[in-house]
Amino acid sequence: MNFGVALSRVNPAYFVDVAVEADRLGFESVWLAEHLVFPVEMTGQLVPGEDHPPVPPSTPVFDAAAYLSFLAARTEQIRLGTYVYLLGLRHPFVSARAFATLDVVSGGRAEVGVGAGWLLDEWVAAGLDPGERGRRLDEAIDVCRLLWADEVIDFHGEFFDFEPVMFEPKPVQQPLPVLVGGESARALRRAAEKAEGWIGMAHTPESLAARVGELRAAEAGAGRVDRPLQVSCAGRVDSTSDVERFAAAGCDRLIVSPWSRSSDAVASLREFAERFLA
Repeated sequence: MNFGVALSRVNPAYFVDVAVEADRLGFESVWLAEHLVFPVEMTGQLVPGEDHPPVPPSTPVFDAAAYLSFLAARTEQIRLGTYVYLLGLRHPFVSARAFATLDVVSGGRAEVGVGAGWLLDEWVAAGLDPGERGRRLDEAIDVCRLLWADEVIDFHGEFFDFEPVMFEPKPVQQPLPVLVGGESARALRRAAEKAEGWIGMAHTPESLAARVGELRAAEAGAGRVDRPLQVSCAGRVDSTSDVERFAAAGCDRLIVSPWSRSSDAVASLREFAERFLA
């Protein structure tokens, strides 16, 4: 099983140090969360049933593809992903260009984690209907796929409509890996229908096993039998037994943040690597 590192769980002042050390230690990937904007008044639930937004609106957020491109220049092997990027909030020309650039400058290390998003007011602030966010995401994925692969592209959909265009350079990776995030039945179907992987929220081995069962059923329903989705999620590891249980539950990549304070993040990564990466 591969191990990724969640940059969203550390103060941004430590992003570079954590990414560089994770690369040196042999972690497989680093992951950056993103939003376009935080309205002062927030409506929506990241975790069903929660009674308050999970982040204050003053939380600093960077352009994910731009910051990951910066990290690409400071690292050598580690993969660089979004966990997750709100693809439907932008025109796919913008998003496709951003991630193609990341993949080129990193030498083929981009991972495009996307989701419909939980923050309804963010969509309203951008002048979009949050009730359409799932359909917009589906269509944006389709457009990006075409831009990343085809020589000449035209598209005529519900939200995006354009005559033939060309898009260069293409990403290094073909296909550029898309991971769909989300825990809903619709998100699992979207992953099965449109992605190389699914990226879940924080799980235990037991909760992940249940979700993976639903994911495999969604794959069967989509007629996907030869390309099983790569499964990623966040989780806590305290022992080799935990690693084995996550692997048995179907986890291919576990995204960890083994520190309690940002100032301890680099040292905690070293300790984790000594215990679990060797």
